Amino acid sequence: MQLTGRAESSVRPARPTDAADIARVQRVTWRTAYRELLPAAVLDEWDDDAVAARWADSIGTPPTPGHGVLVATENGEVVGFLAHGPAELQPGEASSADGPTGELQALLVEPRWGRRGHGSRLLAAVVDLVVPTGVRRLQVWVPTADEVTAAFLTSAGWAVDGWTRALDAGTTTIHEQRWHAALVDDEGLG
Repeated sequence: MQLTGRAESSVRPARPTDAADIARVQRVTWRTAYRELLPAAVLDEWDDDAVAARWADSIGTPPTPGHGVLVATENGEVVGFLAHGPAELQPGEASSADGPTGELQALLVEPRWGRRGHGSRLLAAVVDLVVPTGVRRLQVWVPTADEVTAAFLTSAGWAVDGWTRALDAGTTTIHEQRWHAALVDDEGLG
């Protein structure tokens, strides 16, 4: 008789020792999901050690107390991550009437680990972290061509908020839409 093991999935704060795994998840995800979007040089000249060093620094010495990185794990292996911090206002944008806004700088799950709830667990964990600090709204910039992330955010109750931007990526321009989600309902519940 063969027993089928159950996968243990969790989310936890990242440690500097996770940096190489975070860099791997980023590389694999970008090469899989963004091959048509990002310049070939960005993907083909990827330096795992340099990217891991930047992640280790971001985790070990975040720019503000409001910045953080979470990792999703399955059976102890890092399979995804989320980086967050205070939102930056766009030129001409007023602060949200809902209260302070946080921003997801990255939300990636390695494609082979997709559709197992890791992205949803990462979103739930960041909400649990930021609501007690007073954050009442989250936002994230998503390339307009990224239909997979757009579908995921829609299913999680997020919506496009009308802001767009164009990023110069050297040999191409990446067009992004900003998505948002309110974290507290009309009765003040998270």
